[in-house]
Amino acid sequence: MTASPRVFVIHENPEWLPPLEAAFAAEGVPLEQLLLTDGSIDLAARPAPGVYWSRMSASAHTRGNTRSKDYTRAVLSWLEASGARVVNGRSVIDLEVSKVQQHLALTRAGFDVPRTIAVFGRDGLAARAREFGLPFISKHNQGGKGLGVRRFDSYEQFDAYVAGPDFEEPIDGITLLQEYLVSAEPFITRAEFVGGRFVYAVRVDTSSGSFELCPADACAVPGADGTITPMFQVREGFGSDPLVARYEGFLAQNGIEIAGIEFIETADGRRVTYDINTNTNYNPDVEASSPVSGPREIAKFLGGLLEQVPDAAPALAGRSA
Repeated sequence: MTASPRVFVIHENPEWLPPLEAAFAAEGVPLEQLLLTDGSIDLAARPAPGVYWSRMSASAHTRGNTRSKDYTRAVLSWLEASGARVVNGRSVIDLEVSKVQQHLALTRAGFDVPRTIAVFGRDGLAARAREFGLPFISKHNQGGKGLGVRRFDSYEQFDAYVAGPDFEEPIDGITLLQEYLVSAEPFITRAEFVGGRFVYAVRVDTSSGSFELCPADACAVPGADGTITPMFQVREGFGSDPLVARYEGFLAQNGIEIAGIEFIETADGRRVTYDINTNTNYNPDVEASSPVSGPREIAKFLGGLLEQVPDAAPALAGRSA
């Protein structure tokens, strides 16, 4: 039996897919889900013909899918060993689920990054926090959605948090302590890339003080009056910024083909890169105002890769779906 090639999206959260499904349908690119919440694979089987795109999220455990990241590691290893075309492959998932890995990779590439200490368990947190000036922040190593990100204005406040019932235990036991960066203006910038190339930049309003900056429509939280205040808008003219070429080079060096990269411009003149999101989502307000669509660019890019895949190949045996 043969199957026609298609794009297989590897993920664990169907709520994030509708805008992508609509974009693929509009571009006429066949898309099939590989939902890695359970299932199996025959390691001796050949993958079905197509392009395999990993969108596994570092926040999977917050939706009860703690093991999906390990499932994804196994599936990506099998796909790559079988010679399948994989977008954001096995090495990329390790970056997605570890801010330590991201920090070290950005440092090696010469980017300015926040001073950070990784603490394993609770015991060393109070002592290591004294190495930072006030205020400082904590965050989870395996995060997403602003997990575990808190600002502390005194060491006593932090001590009480660590010792108390409200302490948020990281899923991998690693808490990051980090310098608090003061922005020159109340926003951060998220640059989006598809096929390793710049698509657009997003200006994200941080004036509310929130650290939860997920751009997806599914992440939006209404205010007390039921309305949602727009936080995201296109940052015009950013395509010619020198950071764009540097980010493109970084993505190429690390085998990352689709991603959003976040940085902050500080009051003391720094441009600090602090997050790489390889399962990037796209904000509907930005999409409505941008002449270029992130999801449509993904569909075009993966559709182009799909044209290079031979039609005739054995169907996938024991597919996890």
